[in-house]
Amino acid sequence: MKLASFDRGRLGVVHDDRIIEISDLVPLPAGFWPPVGMVKLIAEFATLKPRIEDAASTRKSVPLASVRLEAPVQWPNKLIAYPANYHAHALEMRSTYRANTRGFFLKANSCISGPADPIVLPAIKGPEIHHECELAIFIGRGGRGISLTDAMDHIFGYACLMDMTVRGEQERVMRKSFDTFCPIGPYIVTADEISDPANLDLQLTVNGAVKQKANTNDLILDIPNMIVMASSVMTLYPGDIIATGTPEGVGPLAAGDEVTIRIAEVGAMTLPVVQGAIGDNLAFQTK
Repeated sequence: MKLASFDRGRLGVVHDDRIIEISDLVPLPAGFWPPVGMVKLIAEFATLKPRIEDAASTRKSVPLASVRLEAPVQWPNKLIAYPANYHAHALEMRSTYRANTRGFFLKANSCISGPADPIVLPAIKGPEIHHECELAIFIGRGGRGISLTDAMDHIFGYACLMDMTVRGEQERVMRKSFDTFCPIGPYIVTADEISDPANLDLQLTVNGAVKQKANTNDLILDIPNMIVMASSVMTLYPGDIIATGTPEGVGPLAAGDEVTIRIAEVGAMTLPVVQGAIGDNLAFQTK
């Protein structure tokens, strides 16, 4: 099943190039703040699934191109990210640590954007702003101290994700939390539709040129162990997002570029890169 958010928080099921609205199954008014419709759907999915399947088979659909897709989850309790989780990427960054020994960090929820949103570069001088191609994991069943045996049962689904990053010595969370620095989409593909999450091809192109290409079987800290590590520290909740880390080939983006991420069985999204007018602050001005 492919589940999407669109047009100011409406919810839908995607089939081929069409979408069927199911917003009434999770009754929140359009534009409700905070935008938690998909989080509520994920939390109540076991109960809602038969009704969603019935709606998908009986309701009228409209062309997917006629709606504006948004990030499938826009208000997670947590947005968790793992650094240096592919050996080749750690080498290219001259990093001495790895995800399995350094752990994870958090990105601000407000940096989440969707498949119809541009990546907006902050108005800072000097530092490069890099693309990072990643798989997004959505938690379906929460918990604390999740065991390795049970870890995969806590996953609701997957999506494409870009972890945009300003390179520099400033605090990592600030460099990675500018608005639009975490595009996610185009929708959630539920876990039952992914044949093997440990064997998914990922690719990112800039202006048609391949920059990053890898497979999730190259991860240092694999998907179950990411869940185990995160849940050893924090309670995971439905709708929480885990970014798995990026492979080698990260590089700068500039205004006017077009960047595409594609993950086998999960989907693809293409985003324009534009220059923003704000973003500079003392941390980037201090040498």
